Amino acid sequence: MTARTTSPGPLRKGHQVKLQRNGRTKALAIGTLAVVSSLTLAACGSNNNTPTNSSTTASSGTTATAAAVDCGTGSVNVLAAGSTAQQNAINAWVQKFQAICPNVTIDYSGTGSSAGRTSFTAGKVAFAGSDAAMKPADEAKTGSACGGVGQAINLPLDGGPIAMGYNIPGVTNLVLDADTLAQIYTGKITNWNDAAIAKLNPSAKLPDLKIQTFHRSDGSGTSANFSAYLAAAAASDWTYGSNSQWPAPGGQSAKGSAALAAQVAQVPGSISYFELSYATAKNITTASVLTTPGGTPVAPSSTSAALAASEATIAGTGQDLALKLNYATTTPGAYPISLVTYNIVCDKGNKAATLPAVKAFFNYAISPAGQQVAQSVGYMVLPSAITTKVQAEIATLG
Repeated sequence: MTARTTSPGPLRKGHQVKLQRNGRTKALAIGTLAVVSSLTLAACGSNNNTPTNSSTTASSGTTATAAAVDCGTGSVNVLAAGSTAQQNAINAWVQKFQAICPNVTIDYSGTGSSAGRTSFTAGKVAFAGSDAAMKPADEAKTGSACGGVGQAINLPLDGGPIAMGYNIPGVTNLVLDADTLAQIYTGKITNWNDAAIAKLNPSAKLPDLKIQTFHRSDGSGTSANFSAYLAAAAASDWTYGSNSQWPAPGGQSAKGSAALAAQVAQVPGSISYFELSYATAKNITTASVLTTPGGTPVAPSSTSAALAASEATIAGTGQDLALKLNYATTTPGAYPISLVTYNIVCDKGNKAATLPAVKAFFNYAISPAGQQVAQSVGYMVLPSAITTKVQAEIATLG
């Protein structure tokens, strides 16, 4: 893929985000993240709380009109699939977007991140949602899907926290850290009254109860991000790296975040990882995470996840905007177990019939109005330097 340098205009001073271009590092200033609400994050997996088809009717309050946007001609049906972590955001965006482009149907199926990437590579969808960025080696295999003239790139559009949901009778304010989580998921810690957990929870009445861990059985960006957190923040206890397919032995598995949440809700002694919306929907208690010894534990929320995302760096090259998250953050108030959802699309070689609609939809989603809509259903507002770069890359899609 030919490297391309865009010029998004001046950026405000603030935190620094590093952008790799042709092996050189350039600094982008990231302004302070907008304060976001502590609403819940949409789920990632093959099961979710909302319909998997996002073809919805327009809601009131949208001021933009089709006359100001290139929506394509005639009736346009855009097929897409993948992450359900962004499902609620997609639904909310479509409700507004269809008032802007009433001739366009965004047909998004929540099949899971890995399945979405597979569908994109096979040329079955116009774009795919994934909570793990498509790797360069896999992007190189998408030439056929991109008309033989382009390849896939990652465009971040939303993100939020991954909750550690648990079921321990009588315990409502559990605190864990990276080391204890790694030891729990590797089987070194087997009971909830283990000394390591008791040290983090001196006032809790921890029962002599066996820990039952649950992980995803299907390919999942949530698994990739959770295992990446363990690899970064508990390197001495976690030696399995990061992968969309759960990499460690042991434990029990279930397909999709909804199934994991159902297991935790039903099984005393259980613990699992899933998007915060599932915990909220099933009244599952979630753990706070201690990132520094003697510090203040951080609960999962859109606000705390957004603070962690402000430390992300752009790791992709050329037009690719894959991010590197700081899972080992020690910033006070930053929740470290978070994810960003990418929408994977061809840089060139997109189908002419759907390209205008895809660009229009992406532009709405990443706009200030679109980000506020996503925030209203529980997602973080992405850093302004990131959204500016995404807007610039959308303009170059061909």
